[in-house]
Amino acid sequence: MKPKIIAIDGYTLNPGDLSWQQWQPYGNLTVYDRTPYETTAIAGRCAEAVAVLTNKTPFNAATLAQLPHLKYIGVTATGYNMIDIAAAKKQDIIVTNVPGYGTVSVVQMTFALLLELTQRVQRHSDAVMEGKWSRSPDFSFWDYPLVELTGKTIGIIGMGHIGSKVADIAAAFGMKIIGNSRTRTDQSHRPGFTWASIPELLAQSDVVSIHCPLFPETLGLINSQTLSLMKPTAFLLNTSRGPIIVEQDLADALNTGRIAGAGLDVLSTEPPPAGNPLFKAKNCIITPHISWATKEARTRLMAATLANFTAWQSGHPINVL
Repeated sequence: MKPKIIAIDGYTLNPGDLSWQQWQPYGNLTVYDRTPYETTAIAGRCAEAVAVLTNKTPFNAATLAQLPHLKYIGVTATGYNMIDIAAAKKQDIIVTNVPGYGTVSVVQMTFALLLELTQRVQRHSDAVMEGKWSRSPDFSFWDYPLVELTGKTIGIIGMGHIGSKVADIAAAFGMKIIGNSRTRTDQSHRPGFTWASIPELLAQSDVVSIHCPLFPETLGLINSQTLSLMKPTAFLLNTSRGPIIVEQDLADALNTGRIAGAGLDVLSTEPPPAGNPLFKAKNCIITPHISWATKEARTRLMAATLANFTAWQSGHPINVL
């Protein structure tokens, strides 16, 4: 008999432009687009499941205790903070994730945010469509400072796969690169690259780009004290995890001109409450956690999730947490 598999929040991975058909040979898959984040709802849908796929739906100890048949959780993402790993181990539940599937897409978004901050493409386009260029006495106008990246310094917090790719693209723009990471990998192939402490990186950078995981030591890393170290002309980018930034402190820094702007693809609570202070902050661009979500990245994610499952099914699990 094929095992019962539940995709508890399948819409996130596949809103309709991918296919679940490739799973058919390996189990009886039921896909729920979304599931309320309450133990009763989650446990009710997964009661008979041997395997569960989840992107952000949480599986805490209380929920896992109600799932005696569960043997496998496949996280359809890289981050896995929604899973109580210790509780899963106690119940002999294997948990896997998918590292690396979205690297190039996240890097692309990082520079999309940075280029919008430096060129204000959308806002200038809006101004043209509203007739401002037609009314201009000059052949050219700009409503925001235009900033060239060549010669500027980018400070990268987290020099893993994503941070390293950001450094590659920054080098192509002619930027100087400094980095901070828990482990200092060989960067000898980068001319002029230097490692720096967080205070040094913040003080020296024209652009600060965050690519580190959310750990206790990175929670609230960007706060009023650390923001005070940055140049008033500097931009802050975050495509990693929202809680790394204290949002009220960043809003204050933007509104007082302490830094020049911010580009964020993540917030501390997602979806965010309507009163998030960054919604009214000056020179702040926010996208709804989409850096990972290109079709190409999600296609890789679907394939890697299935590979994780079939490896577990064959008795040789990979990407185990």
